[in-house]
Amino acid sequence: MLLAFFKVCRLPNLLIIIITQYLIKYSLFNSFGIDITLSDFGFFLLCLATVCIAAAGNIINDIYDIETDQINKPQKQILDKDISLKTANNLYIILSVLGVGIGFYLSNLIGKPGFSAIFILISALLYLYATYLKQVALLGNVVISSLVAMVILIVGLFDLFPAITPGNRQTQSVIFSILLDYALFAFLLNILREIIKDQEDIIGDYNSGRKTLPIILGAQRTNKLIFLIGLIPLAAVIFYIYQYLYQHLYAVIYALLLIVAPLLYFLIQLWTVKTTSEYRKLSLILKLIMVSGLLSIGLYQFIL
Repeated sequence: MLLAFFKVCRLPNLLIIIITQYLIKYSLFNSFGIDITLSDFGFFLLCLATVCIAAAGNIINDIYDIETDQINKPQKQILDKDISLKTANNLYIILSVLGVGIGFYLSNLIGKPGFSAIFILISALLYLYATYLKQVALLGNVVISSLVAMVILIVGLFDLFPAITPGNRQTQSVIFSILLDYALFAFLLNILREIIKDQEDIIGDYNSGRKTLPIILGAQRTNKLIFLIGLIPLAAVIFYIYQYLYQHLYAVIYALLLIVAPLLYFLIQLWTVKTTSEYRKLSLILKLIMVSGLLSIGLYQFIL
């Protein structure tokens, strides 16, 4: 039961969230020695709230994906087998309430009660995505990718923003611009991965009556669109290396080997990919690129 719970919550993805947020707090922020708002315990609560809401989103997504999962990946289906639908719904409610409740407490703790609306909105969008938005071509991809970007931005909103003063505004703005860069990177990589997953799940989505991009445009046209979108993060990373990292050899090597090279490989493979297993491989490559990109936050303490 516990193993099934971890699987339906997507434990590896939750660990990526935790590591990313802690790297931002204790590597990036500490490197600049900037003014922050949250104590260690307060930051733990922020991370816990984020993880609870993300886990709840994964569960509700699986609940409404049972029909398509029976077609696309029956061997990996957990709900209605290892975990009953009633238990899954109860877990969704508990995690959602816990995440939003912690967010409400934390917002009042930092003197920004209005920020509690962020957690409510994220939880509501995850529910809408699972029940409706994922059926709308591209819109669902954009919404879920925006929420992935919020994993990064929410740290800045709760830890940086309340600590801004006229004296430190410039420094705080520089840090927030770095967070925006990483959030945009995560957004673009996740857009690519969501469309690739739509390619992977095209049979089940078609039988379920969903209107994803591959169903509307066809697989080949969708691959061309993915290629064009993929050029954006590739160009952005190359520009970032040239503009900011060229004096730091190890950072350049890291970016070239773990981000640029896999992205180029991904784009090249798009021209020949056809089978579900091939799309699954490309999805994994994108996930690894995203993880490598997010882990690079930890490099700031060595290059500043």
